[in-house]
Amino acid sequence: MTIDNITILKNQPLAPYAHTQVGGVVDYLAIPKTRAELQALLAWAKATNQPIHIFGRLSNLVVRNGGLRGVVILLHELRDIQVQGHTITAEAGADLILVTEVALEHGLAGMEWGAGIPGSVGGAVFMNAGAYGGQTDMVATSVTALMPDGSIQTFAADALNFGYRQSVFQANGGVIIEATFTLQPDTPTAIQARMDDNNFRRANKQPLNYPSNGSVFKRPTGYFAGKLIMDAGLQGKRVGGVEVSKKHAGFMVNVANGTGNDYEDLIHFVQATVQEKYGVALEPEVRIIGER
Repeated sequence: MTIDNITILKNQPLAPYAHTQVGGVVDYLAIPKTRAELQALLAWAKATNQPIHIFGRLSNLVVRNGGLRGVVILLHELRDIQVQGHTITAEAGADLILVTEVALEHGLAGMEWGAGIPGSVGGAVFMNAGAYGGQTDMVATSVTALMPDGSIQTFAADALNFGYRQSVFQANGGVIIEATFTLQPDTPTAIQARMDDNNFRRANKQPLNYPSNGSVFKRPTGYFAGKLIMDAGLQGKRVGGVEVSKKHAGFMVNVANGTGNDYEDLIHFVQATVQEKYGVALEPEVRIIGER
């Protein structure tokens, strides 16, 4: 069906859109191409009393087999990127990797940590994504969001409440529309070298040949999640089609048509095993949502 010329798909599986290739059926799925379309979709969902779920690249998310009720809105078509001086302003659906490449082209340093992260700008802000010594909160200086009351607000850096894999948007219900990153000038050669180094380390340590959500667990204080899982002998442990990576114990990979439930069950097994062996509670970094 269509609302204001926006196509809305009914009873659509999320798996084809997810980085892990898992996810049950959702009641309605829409992909707005403009902010006006996003606002129209939100107004329609509110008017019809539909629950609303808004995602970017679905790269840090596990959706259970039962799917989601209501309307799922994917923002990956909202992907405009603008450069002005030392700042880059990117819409929420822009690929983080593409933003790093734009920064490289303009001789702007500070985004190299995102060179190989397969997520969106909105997701990076929402989760305060980071890697290899860099993090979103080091460069994000303002974020514009559509708030639950329909207003559009811009948050300065000191209002973003960034923490370890946390931001203010996990609490205030705001839908991230765009983010501005303030960077530093450097030579493209030096920037490229750092990006290459990060990607080399990523390729050597991470199981990039299988779909995954990246690092599954937050780093527990005083420990490394991957080492705890490896020391517990869990590499290669499989539930359904999902297994703890043999290459990096901190990853769970979809090796044989795994499902969201497989991911969740394996996460719980790993948590229980590490808790029993070492007394350490592992907290998932990935979000797990939907019905079983």
